[in-house]
Amino acid sequence: MSTIKTIFLAASILAAQHAFAVDIASPLQVPAKSLPVPTAGISTGMQAFIAAPLNPDWDKLWKTGDEARKYADVQAANAVKGIPGMLERLHVKSTASTVDGVKVFTITPDVIPPENRDKVLIHVHGGCYVLFPGESGTTEAIMMAGFGHYKVISVDYRMPPEAYFPAALDDAVNVYKAVLKNTPSKNVAFFGTSAGGALTLEMVLNARAQGLPVPGAIAPGTPMSDVTKTGDSFYTNEKVDNILVSRDGFCDAGTLIYAKGHDLKDPLLSPVYGDMHGFPPAILTTGTRDLLLSNTVRVHRELRRAGVPADLVVFEGQSHAQYQFDDRVPETKEAFDEIASFFGKHLGH
Repeated sequence: MSTIKTIFLAASILAAQHAFAVDIASPLQVPAKSLPVPTAGISTGMQAFIAAPLNPDWDKLWKTGDEARKYADVQAANAVKGIPGMLERLHVKSTASTVDGVKVFTITPDVIPPENRDKVLIHVHGGCYVLFPGESGTTEAIMMAGFGHYKVISVDYRMPPEAYFPAALDDAVNVYKAVLKNTPSKNVAFFGTSAGGALTLEMVLNARAQGLPVPGAIAPGTPMSDVTKTGDSFYTNEKVDNILVSRDGFCDAGTLIYAKGHDLKDPLLSPVYGDMHGFPPAILTTGTRDLLLSNTVRVHRELRRAGVPADLVVFEGQSHAQYQFDDRVPETKEAFDEIASFFGKHLGH
C-alpha cells in the first residue's frame, strides 16, 4: 500500500471515530408521546395509582428545614388517619418508645411464627430525609410486620430543622447497636424505601466502619443511592414518574436541606459510591416508571460485582415506591411477601 493510501486510510478511520464519538456524546432527542396505562398482569387498584396525574406538589422547592417541616406536618396529619385501619387489617400493634434516646415505633404482629421469634427487622422510613415524621413514617413497617410476620422496629430518626446530616444515619445505627445487645447480627435485617432505602445501605457502610457486624440481610427499596442526580432514568422517567416527577423536584430540595452543604458524593449520602464488598444479601425493589430505577439498578450491579447475593424486583408500570402505597392492593402483598421470603432464606445463617 502506498504512503498516500495509508495516510488517506488513517485519516478516514480517525474521521469515522471522531464522528462516532460526537454521536455518542450527543443527547438523544425523543419526540413527545402519550403513555397508555399498562394493564397486563396489573391489578385495577395499581392501575389507578399508575394512571394518577403528576404529584401536584412535585415542584415545592423548600429552602429551609422549617419550610420542609411545615409541609411534612400537614402531610403527616393526613397520613396517620389511615393507620388504625391498616393496623386492624394486618393484625399488628404499634407501640411508641425510645431506644437509647432514639424515638422508635415497635410493630408487633398478633402471631409470630416460631422461626421468626428470634428475628428483628429495623425499618428506616422514606421521605427525602425531611418527610413522614412520627407515626406517619411507620406505614411500610406495618406492612412488613403484617405480611411478613416479623417484629419490626421503625426508627423515627431526627430530621430538619431539628437535626441535619448525619443525624438520621446516627439514630438508625444507634438503634442497631441496641438491638445487637440481645440479638445476633445474623438475625437482624434492615429495610426501607427511597431515603429509607439509601439509609439501609448507609447503615451497612457505617456499621462496618465502626467495626460492627453487618446484618443478616437488607432490603433497600428504590433507594436514593445517588443524590448527585446521576443515572439514566432521571431523564427517561422525568415527567413519567407521577410521584417524584423530576430530578429537580421536592425530593432533591429536601435532600439538599438535610445535607446542609455536605459533599453529595459522600457514600453516606450517595451509597452507590461505597465499597459493597462484604455486604449482606440484598433484595431491591423498583418499577419501570420509577425516577430512581437507575439508582436501584446501579446498586444491584455494584452488589453483584462485589460478589453479594442480590435480587432485583421490578414491577411493571409503577412509579416511585408505589408497591407500598396501599396494603389492599395485590402488588403490595406480593412485594412484601417476596421481601419476607428473602429474609426467611437468609436470616439466621
